[in-house]
Amino acid sequence: MIDETLISQLGVEDAEAEGMLREAFGDQAIAEDGMDSLIGENIQDFQAGAILEGQIVGFAGDDVVVEVGLKSEGLVARDEFDDPSALKVGEKFKVLLETLEGEGGIIQLSKRKADRIINWQRIIETAREGDVVEGRVMRKIKGGLLVDIGVPVFLPASQVDIRRPSDIGEYIGRDVRAEILKIDEQRRNIVISRRKLIETEREQAKSRLLDNIKVGDIVTGTVKNIADFGAFVDLGGLDGLLHITDMSWGRISHPSEMLRIDQKVDVKILNIDFDKEKIALGLKQKEASPWDDIDQKFPVGSRIKGEVVNIMSYGAFVRLEEGIEGLVHISEMSWTRRINHPSEMIAAGDEIEVVVLDIDKNKQEISLGVKQTEVNPWELVSEKYPPNTVIEGVVRNLANYGAFVEIEPGVDGLLHVSDISWTKKVAHPNELFKKGDVVKCVVLEVDRDKQRISLGHKQLTEDPWLNAIPDAYQPGMVVRGKVTKITNFGVFVELEEDLEGLLHISELADHKVENPQDVVKPGEEVDVKILRVDTDERKIGLSLKRAQWGAVEEARAEREEQRAPGPRKGGMDDHGAMGTDKISM
Repeated sequence: MIDETLISQLGVEDAEAEGMLREAFGDQAIAEDGMDSLIGENIQDFQAGAILEGQIVGFAGDDVVVEVGLKSEGLVARDEFDDPSALKVGEKFKVLLETLEGEGGIIQLSKRKADRIINWQRIIETAREGDVVEGRVMRKIKGGLLVDIGVPVFLPASQVDIRRPSDIGEYIGRDVRAEILKIDEQRRNIVISRRKLIETEREQAKSRLLDNIKVGDIVTGTVKNIADFGAFVDLGGLDGLLHITDMSWGRISHPSEMLRIDQKVDVKILNIDFDKEKIALGLKQKEASPWDDIDQKFPVGSRIKGEVVNIMSYGAFVRLEEGIEGLVHISEMSWTRRINHPSEMIAAGDEIEVVVLDIDKNKQEISLGVKQTEVNPWELVSEKYPPNTVIEGVVRNLANYGAFVEIEPGVDGLLHVSDISWTKKVAHPNELFKKGDVVKCVVLEVDRDKQRISLGHKQLTEDPWLNAIPDAYQPGMVVRGKVTKITNFGVFVELEEDLEGLLHISELADHKVENPQDVVKPGEEVDVKILRVDTDERKIGLSLKRAQWGAVEEARAEREEQRAPGPRKGGMDDHGAMGTDKISM
């Protein structure tokens, strides 16, 4: 069996260590005396497992012929040397005696295995926990990596980097620096950490960085990570955030359009939060802002051509030059067209002419207009359609408060519900109109600044409340009408088409009425007495009970007249008294 002391000297445990040891030394038994019996200035015990000093005496194919003081020379494979091409006769080095009598009587020697044993002894004697070592990653083993620092040592996967890599196999063949975490002298086992070394060095570098940088400095960093909102740049011990809005004066959709991982980049320090150890960086700030002389380049009122670079529901962004974009709000796209979305008029990539409406240098915003490049048709509307002009138009849209009537393409007027009829109470314009109807209206008012035209339909005829209605319906008259609507406060009675009067609940009967439908029903014809005609408020007050009083008195008078003939109704009797056929109520 292989000596357990040598197994522990190779720095790994159990089956992994034993397998590695067999790979290094073969199956030869090693003296139980350990390392001290193998290494010495004067080796006299020429037996398998001894470490001897050899000297190159020649070359044989892929082997190096080495003399070690025995009756015959030994062979060492060329690939055990770091630079086989530089070998020369006479060169001396330590070798491990593997066999005294190999095939053909040739002694088998190993330089590599001798180096490993010697290096283990040296490292165990000289290395301390916390020391920094450097070596090449050999291969993956269970739980981490095997690193050759002269001897194989263990680098756990959790200690490979600050952020554990997805595949530690990427490190195989790479030279790494690490800090010794633990040395088990009894078992001669060494564990190293690359992560701890990085953290220590970064902490030191961070302190130096924060002590020496200030806002406004230009520093060089390395892009370590890229996100949608920006990039993290390693400044040497501390990462700074380069936000996407600070990368370019122009428009970029993603930081990857300008940066890549591990790229060296010069950035400007914009802000330092020493308490939170956060640094804000900028790229575009290294150059003068194109907004500095924006007033001179694009004065308000000037016309300029630009490219549509982005379209939103509320407007379109137009690039005037690199780093300068303005917004054309949807309301500034057309004088007359109703635009639901900017894409109805323009598309990304279009070159359009715009007018500069306003500039806010502090917010770096420019308001642009497209419709201002054309003559405002509303400037001519007041001349073409003065008040009292009769027009015909098409109903384009209906709302609760009125109907929009197109007077000419792009120019609409509002026909308010209150201006539809003199007499009919219109709750919604769809009671009389529908989209597409051609209607005749009168222009009531034109507001050029607010781009509004007020229209009237009832104004086409004379207001009946001025003469016709007061003449036809006078207080004291009893007329017949039809119940159209019943409410909790009274009853509406239609006296003629589009003309209604109100029969208040208190005028329904002599007794108190709780529910008007106990007295009248919708559609029922009733005789009512006119109480008042209010031409200012355009209302007619009616009474059912007073009409009934008059009917009762008239019937009683007729019965009396039939029983006792006398003077004609309404005339004087022999004693000069007036007839009583009517009683004014």
